Amino acid sequence: MANLNGFNANEVEPNTSFEPIPAGKYLAAITESEMKPTKNGSGSYLQLTFTILEGEYKNRILWARLNLNNANATAVKIARSELSAICHAVGVMQPKDSVELHNIPLLITVKVKKRNDNDELTNEVKGYEPKAVAAGQPQQAPTNDSTPPWKR
Repeated sequence: MANLNGFNANEVEPNTSFEPIPAGKYLAAITESEMKPTKNGSGSYLQLTFTILEGEYKNRILWARLNLNNANATAVKIARSELSAICHAVGVMQPKDSVELHNIPLLITVKVKKRNDNDELTNEVKGYEPKAVAAGQPQQAPTNDSTPPWKR
């Protein structure tokens, strides 16, 4: 038997199914990050937790793993390229700690793929872009000057 300290299910929203979200682009932010050892213990990866910030899937969580320390040079190259894309997307070009990448909105591209071990569908984060500039905001104030922009 386990003491549940007066838990009241009427006060807590029930958990819903965690089916994969549809493939697409989502506004998200990195909310957690942690270096973890690989399964075989010979390397480590950076696990990033992304939280979707808006829309139907707001507050859903997705993960990306970057093999930054691995015997496979190709895996490391891919991970470093992904980290560079994330840094460009959030505008932090030389982070000393992964926490510097947290809570900065960016667009993530999400794919749906079949897992090799159990054939279930799962999400995979496959791309990172800066958050789009709000539509309708002028990039440059108009002028009454008749000189073409490329000659100003």
